[in-house]
Amino acid sequence: CHALYLVNLAAPDDGIYEKSVATLVNTVDVGCAIDADGVVFHVGSHLGAGFETGLERVVPALERALERCSDTTWLLLENSAGAGGTMGRSVDELAVLVERLGGHPRLGLCLDSCHLWVSGVDVTDRKTFDALLEDVDARIGLDRLRALHVNDAAAPLGSNRDRHANIGEGLLGDKLGVFLAPPRLQGLPALLE
Repeated sequence: CHALYLVNLAAPDDGIYEKSVATLVNTVDVGCAIDADGVVFHVGSHLGAGFETGLERVVPALERALERCSDTTWLLLENSAGAGGTMGRSVDELAVLVERLGGHPRLGLCLDSCHLWVSGVDVTDRKTFDALLEDVDARIGLDRLRALHVNDAAAPLGSNRDRHANIGEGLLGDKLGVFLAPPRLQGLPALLE
């Protein structure tokens, strides 16, 4: 299942932060109750406060949510896109989050094709996408990759504009198959948004 898109675990505003944490924790509780494989979520935005400042809020929030996970229901960081201090946009940022959370055994990843594309990763080029998977494997571990979001893009490569398009109607088109083709990704849930 997917947490509400308005969750912002890096919000400088205390009210928004507390509501975001409560919402994510509640979603994890529901996910566990229905025996979901995972709860996918976006970390949020530090809104200009800086990545390190954002981490000071995000890490304790995720620790609370991870305490609620079961042996079968994981918390899945989705790579993000967009401007405005969005956190979790790159393998670098995702790796920092996993590291700061001590490599928690139920912390995983969900990779989104559109978010990668608008963040500058050409998921339609096999060598580029293979290099990204190698980076994920080396720094985080592909065993943590638990789901894929398969979305076409309505915004150009590297534009930092999170604009999805219907499959086959966006800029990725038929080349979206490159994102789905790697043998090591076979068997993962591939979800449309």
